[in-house]
Amino acid sequence: MAESQKPQIHVDSQSGSDEAPADGSKQHPYKTLGYAYFQHKESAEYHVLGEDESDKDGPSYKPAAKAGLKKAAKLAQGLEKKAKGQEELALRQKQEEESRSKALEESKKIIVTEDSSLPKAVKIKLSEKDPKVIRLRSGDSKKDVDYSEGRGSRVRVAGWVHRVRDQKAVIFVELRDGYGFLQCVLTGQLAKTYDALTLTRETFMEITGEMWEVPPGAHAPDDRELHADYFKVIGKAPGGEEAITNKVQAQGDAQTLLDQRHLVMRGEVASAVMRVRAAVESAFAQTYREVDCCKVSPPALVQTQVEGGATLFKFDYYGEQSFLTQSSQLYLETVLPSLGDVYCIEKSFRAEKSLTRRHLSEYTHIEAELNNITFDELLVHLEQVMCRVLEITLSDPRIAGLIQKLHPEFKQPERPFKRMKYADAIDWLREHDIPNEEGEPHSFGDDIAEAAERKMTDIIDRPIFLTHFPIEIKAFYMAKDVEDPRVTESVDCLMPGVGEIVGGSMRMWDYDELMAAYEREGIDPKPYYWYTDQRL
Repeated sequence: MAESQKPQIHVDSQSGSDEAPADGSKQHPYKTLGYAYFQHKESAEYHVLGEDESDKDGPSYKPAAKAGLKKAAKLAQGLEKKAKGQEELALRQKQEEESRSKALEESKKIIVTEDSSLPKAVKIKLSEKDPKVIRLRSGDSKKDVDYSEGRGSRVRVAGWVHRVRDQKAVIFVELRDGYGFLQCVLTGQLAKTYDALTLTRETFMEITGEMWEVPPGAHAPDDRELHADYFKVIGKAPGGEEAITNKVQAQGDAQTLLDQRHLVMRGEVASAVMRVRAAVESAFAQTYREVDCCKVSPPALVQTQVEGGATLFKFDYYGEQSFLTQSSQLYLETVLPSLGDVYCIEKSFRAEKSLTRRHLSEYTHIEAELNNITFDELLVHLEQVMCRVLEITLSDPRIAGLIQKLHPEFKQPERPFKRMKYADAIDWLREHDIPNEEGEPHSFGDDIAEAAERKMTDIIDRPIFLTHFPIEIKAFYMAKDVEDPRVTESVDCLMPGVGEIVGGSMRMWDYDELMAAYEREGIDPKPYYWYTDQRL
């Protein structure tokens, strides 16, 4: 019988490959019999490398079994079908790309200008809803824009493209301007222009058109939309790989997002946080007006520490050592005699290298100093301010809605706040087997760590005024408790799910006691002459 003239194809499941340069030779065998059959069909003989007890010299190539070839032929059919599908997809994509390229070239010939015969457009912000300014058109019309019917106001808006959808002959553009969102509809020649067809998110543009109610069953911000009669791109954002939405993604690397913070702030979450923060700051200002506190602006450049030299940012101030302020509270005391109760909303700086959420090098610090009050009155004041600020903030439906989206589980704190002395907290932590940072039971004098503090607060599940901390773990100027000289009249307010949000204390008023505190902490009192003078 004559030998077969078909070429031999080799398959090695261990060291072979189903990618180039594999060609079925012994030097470059395939990895799978199915892929080999897909490449050569019945035009070849197939040999598979395998173990055999009769092979004294090790593995050798043997003709593939019939069952293996049958299975390989079936697998090859699947691969062939998949390859054909990929070819058809590639062809469609090529045709679509050619069609798009042609459309883009044609779109460059389309020039749109604003029709001067139309009513003068009213320039508005996207949040404008006053019916005296904006009249919404509704119903059906043969013309998409027809001011002769006198139905809808003609307006001019500007903003950044937040979203864009291309649906055949209609392009939906959702604009954002920092005040609100508005869906704009481009149709006709407007939707065929080069700028419309290449529109990218974060492009800044101006659109003019008629205000409409959204058709029944459709959805858009505030249930309205603008039907454009003219638009122009003012600043075009990059697309493709350089698109802003590719640079900043919600689940992106944290360090990358920090490096691109200027772009992250355009997002809905970051902007919502900033808007809520602005509302909270405004609520503090209103609350302090209601309790007759005067706002002052202390300096950020100082020459004295407040809560420890290790956390100071040092710099040269015209040849003298100075610091960025850690806190404005000492300064606030200097204006009490002339202004009465005072507060400030200023920046504070802490030079602590840490990646925890409780440590920031720069943060906005709300501080107040009250005159002639008792420690109990201080706690009442703190509770009143915090609850009133939340009440004012949540009274704004827009802000309340943002808070609900950012923190769905948020609820206003229950009053009155629980009061717990530091010594009682130490006992509570021991009773509940919550160790300190060294893994040991808590003892009096420990600076209760954040983890233990948060766990205790979450278990108790209500706001806590934690009071009367030991002298050794608090600032030098805090007054001692006359009933227990080991501790200070100090307080931290702890919130479930958050931890510490407020700290406060009574101040030493006795000159000799303050001088002894300087000595105890190893602080030179000379630079603090302006603070010490308050006790004379």
